[in-house]
Amino acid sequence: MKTTELQTIKQRYNIVGNCEALNNALDVALKVAPIDLSVLIIGESGVGKDILPRVIHDNSPRRREKYFAINCGAIPEGTIDSELFGHIKGSFTGAVSDSLGYFGAANKGTLFLDEVGELPIATQARLLRVLENGEYIPVGATEVHKTDVRVVAATNVNIQKAISEGRFREDLYYRLNQVQIQMPALRDRGEDIILLFRLFAMQMAEKYRMDKVVLTEEAKQMLMRYKWPGNIRQLKSITEQLSVLSAERQITPKILSKFIPQDQESTQLATIHTEGEHSFENEREILYKILFELRSNVNDMRREMSTLKKQIEDVQVPGSQISPLPSTQLAPIQPISPIHPTMEDAVAEEYIDPEPENLNVSDWSRQALEKALSRNGGNRKKAALELGISDRTLYRRLKQYGLDK
Repeated sequence: MKTTELQTIKQRYNIVGNCEALNNALDVALKVAPIDLSVLIIGESGVGKDILPRVIHDNSPRRREKYFAINCGAIPEGTIDSELFGHIKGSFTGAVSDSLGYFGAANKGTLFLDEVGELPIATQARLLRVLENGEYIPVGATEVHKTDVRVVAATNVNIQKAISEGRFREDLYYRLNQVQIQMPALRDRGEDIILLFRLFAMQMAEKYRMDKVVLTEEAKQMLMRYKWPGNIRQLKSITEQLSVLSAERQITPKILSKFIPQDQESTQLATIHTEGEHSFENEREILYKILFELRSNVNDMRREMSTLKKQIEDVQVPGSQISPLPSTQLAPIQPISPIHPTMEDAVAEEYIDPEPENLNVSDWSRQALEKALSRNGGNRKKAALELGISDRTLYRRLKQYGLDK
């Protein structure tokens, strides 16, 4: 493309910079604009990927039709299908009327899908179908709808890695990537950094009627050496801060250093470490670890409860011997005398009867009932309370042994 044509495009879209990578990206966008192919724009967050879809649309045969820009990462997963493909009335709570969705509303026009790498897998399958034959089914509908939409997508995700991890469909990647445009990072644009700083400083001065901040030569070199992890978005933010907060309008490295992070850690996302030996890449692994530890704790508790239960059973069996526990286990549990003696206690009290060996279980139970009634003057409620049984059980036993008369 001729230099004059390129400069015209830059002026029209307020694009600042002369680096070769930026010029190449604009050149590819203008060449592919008249040809109805899907375009995938690759680049880091904050490099200005949203400019190219507008350039493509405005220089295509669809320029008189609608243009929609959608941030896929900003739409909740539960509603993204409805937002993109529409829905019919009553298909879900809150669907009070039919909706065309972006693919229906943008028919004959252009749809820019920013952060396309954040789309759920199920939505990716539906998007693939639209790209292949223009067909889609709105949420809750049964009829197939048709649309003629050109899709331009952008992502800052490593798509190849996402495909290997099962987070992005490979067939969708090839369908979107009919033409790929790479937007350069700010750190690779050389003196464009200084040009962008001047633009943002001038915009602030004009908007708020203040003196424009100006960089010294040393400050310019400092800006160009910085890595700019936030790219153009970060540069604009720092320029605005300098314009508002700096008392001096001549920006030196000393002043600039107060606004630019000097250590690498300040520009990276925090990671989680456990005892300095392992780091987790995502929250799911952390949750798995917590669940495994919880299961281990539950198993330990079960073993302790089993030991405790065995101790109680051994204590309650007459004549049993409780073996001493190892020092690492719980101390032996002493039996606690109940407030109200049970039938077993009553039987134990009568164990000194002169002829116990001639009595079976029924005889023991009958004698316990008789003695309890005798001690309580025939009061059945008090006898049942003493034996630790319910009134109904007492009456049933009395009837069984013929003592209810």
